[in-house]
Amino acid sequence: MTNWRPSAGPRAALSRANLMRRIRGHFDAAGMLEVDTPALSPYAVSDLQIESFAIAASAVSRRPLYLHTSPEYCMKRLLAAGFPDIYSICRVFRDSESGRQHQPEFTMIEWYRLGMGLGEIIEDTLTLLDAALGDASPVGAPIIIDYADTMQQICGIDVHDADTAALADAAGADAALRAAIGDAPDDWLDLLLATRVLTTFAPDRLTVLRHYPASQAALARLCPSDPRLADRFEVFSGPVELANGYVELTDAREQAERIGHDNDVRERRGRARRPVDQNLLDALATGLPQCAGVAMGLERLQMVHDNTDDIRDVITFAFDA
Repeated sequence: MTNWRPSAGPRAALSRANLMRRIRGHFDAAGMLEVDTPALSPYAVSDLQIESFAIAASAVSRRPLYLHTSPEYCMKRLLAAGFPDIYSICRVFRDSESGRQHQPEFTMIEWYRLGMGLGEIIEDTLTLLDAALGDASPVGAPIIIDYADTMQQICGIDVHDADTAALADAAGADAALRAAIGDAPDDWLDLLLATRVLTTFAPDRLTVLRHYPASQAALARLCPSDPRLADRFEVFSGPVELANGYVELTDAREQAERIGHDNDVRERRGRARRPVDQNLLDALATGLPQCAGVAMGLERLQMVHDNTDDIRDVITFAFDA
């Protein structure tokens, strides 16, 4: 029997250790503070793209607990309490994520910079990637493009005006696919992004996709100069997402409205509503300073560094259902 053997060997483990050392060195040189946050919470994110692992009520808690999908909420509470620029490297958990690029348990690098705008946090992210990847960094300069422009050029659609029928036509959807995806424009945009746009990204360059539609803002603020857009970006290596960043929303009322909207959509789709983290909303109401934050998957980053397309090659004990 060989099932006991790790999925990745000593070489991958050494590569990971060196990668983490360079990342911590980069943050420490920038004067940032490493912080820890709890993995267990009575609250869960409402994001429609993310599912949390729930733990049944126990002797410790009379209500269900959730494994965190990100340290974001707690890190924002630290910033509201007066912490300086901070970063965290921690294990996170997401249900229904498994495959060549996904694992239900993985390592997240998350950091927050006070006072940064979108251009600055994008540059900050690219600087970290260059420091972390070292000799494995892409030779070509990063490509920075706008979401709406890219959708127009590749798919021939105006993301601010196209209806569901136009988006389905752009995807070449048959009747079965139209019925399966439904009438939510963002679901069609996600499909177009995955099947039409990301496949065009250069495999030997980093691509930054910025200014997502306001409907996909998540926890990002809306762009001050154009409220149709969100101050959100993602970084890709070829079609593989490495990082997701925001200029953070600081308005407690707007954040509560977004969470409520997500929960309403969850309920309509037969999914569980998520308990609202009032601590986060109270922190925002007290005063979250203007800041920008980024989440990056360590294993995805190592995949680029080690030149592999299978996440199991960089995890010593990969999950296989």
